[in-house]
Amino acid sequence: MKNRFIKLSILLVALGSFIACTDLELEDTDSVSRVQTTGDFTGVSDVAGSLSNAYNSLRTNVETHENLYGLNEGTSDELLIPTRGTDWGDNGVWRTLHQHTWDANHNFVLNTWNEFNSAIFNLTEIIAPESDANAQQIAEAKFLRAFHMYWIMDLYGQVPFREVDEGPDVNPRVMTRSEAFEFVMQDLNEAMPDLPSIGPGNGTVQASKAAAHYLLAKLYLNKHIYLAMASAEAADMTAVIDHVDAIIGAGFELQEGFFEIFEPSDDTETILYTTSSAGNRMWSTLHYAQGTDDNAAGGWNGFSTLAEFYDLFEGDENVNTPGSGQEERRGYVPLNGNSTGTYIGKGFLINQQYAADGSELTDRAGNPLVFTKDLPGLLGNNERNGIRVLKYHPSNGAYTGHVVVFRFADAYLMKAEAIMRGGSSSEDALTMVNDLRELREASPLPSLSEQDMLDERGRELYTEYWRRQDQIRFGTFTSTWEFKDNTEEFRVLFPIPSVALTSNPNLTQNPGY
Repeated sequence: MKNRFIKLSILLVALGSFIACTDLELEDTDSVSRVQTTGDFTGVSDVAGSLSNAYNSLRTNVETHENLYGLNEGTSDELLIPTRGTDWGDNGVWRTLHQHTWDANHNFVLNTWNEFNSAIFNLTEIIAPESDANAQQIAEAKFLRAFHMYWIMDLYGQVPFREVDEGPDVNPRVMTRSEAFEFVMQDLNEAMPDLPSIGPGNGTVQASKAAAHYLLAKLYLNKHIYLAMASAEAADMTAVIDHVDAIIGAGFELQEGFFEIFEPSDDTETILYTTSSAGNRMWSTLHYAQGTDDNAAGGWNGFSTLAEFYDLFEGDENVNTPGSGQEERRGYVPLNGNSTGTYIGKGFLINQQYAADGSELTDRAGNPLVFTKDLPGLLGNNERNGIRVLKYHPSNGAYTGHVVVFRFADAYLMKAEAIMRGGSSSEDALTMVNDLRELREASPLPSLSEQDMLDERGRELYTEYWRRQDQIRFGTFTSTWEFKDNTEEFRVLFPIPSVALTSNPNLTQNPGY
């Protein structure tokens, strides 16, 4: 647990510096600062450096297993972080997410609000005419601003916005969800012509036309949720299809070899990635005994999945060894050791775990390291309770800098869903889903209901940030699941952090909080 607490300490130190940003008042930094100190804004001193800092901010926000990741995954039915003795207690921050009992003082709610709103303001400074950025720099900044504002709109339902020439004495105006939706849409459409055309390959670390089409598809797919419409409109679903077709036109396509997509190498599916370390994705779930040459200390023994989510995958629910009839996406636990590091399984790790030499691993008390399907609760767990989830693999490096942000299979399923919801296309949604399932070594579905589509998105996209949003769109986020009985409808939005309300009277607390 040492590594995790070091990271937590760093976050707590950083929190103090972010508190001042809750009303979007920004301090100069040692790297790239505003030319202005008082009075009129005259531009940023180094546009290229400021844009580089914006990409660094994106990388930092994607890298952590807390904040954005915690809010989107820890609140869903696919991930839980059970307290094991005193490990992962953390004053209840993980348990309240799973139980849907968070409040306006939750650390992740505050940190995400601060970091993403801070990024929005920094990017607005780059975009401002006074900074004299070139067309592509402006386009990339608009894409990145759209990305950050998209998440504030999605998570909180309202977005504070400060103009570059407004000082700290001016309270930022607040966009409604519909206003923010239109703002994000406008940023992406204005950016599109000047974004680079980048197909599959290493260049996808940068904003591109394909990435903008992906985010526009997300906007249209969820438009009826964001604008409180009764249902999705056919025209919006057709727009989803058109944007995904544009991504296909850029050369992206489904790829065989599911877990290879999450290796630090080129593939045909990654539309956007960051150089964020994948370490948090791996070590937060693995046991202390599951170490590698470049991380002998092993994992932090936390993140698990629910038995009912694991049961969505095809195969014997009690066995997950190679060749036991499971679909590829569920992964496997190898029975025999091989090269150092790769003895750790992929996907969902259940039952006995093994060392590199093929011997059975034990926990710290000497018990066989058998990951159990069932947990006694969110409290009172031992080191072995819970199925672990491993999409990125330590055989690629303990802290390899490669985390996927936008992936083609998601866009592909967005298109299938849009067809199912009435969008215009010559293709058939069931056929599309079954083509994907065949590629992932799963049996075809006989029909396609909304529940089938939600389940398929879960099987393909687990731990990729989208489960909370998907559950909201399909109407299951406020239902019950294991260890979660709260069905309060207002939980589809997070609260505005208490300190933000204090610093900006234009903000109003979301209903229910």
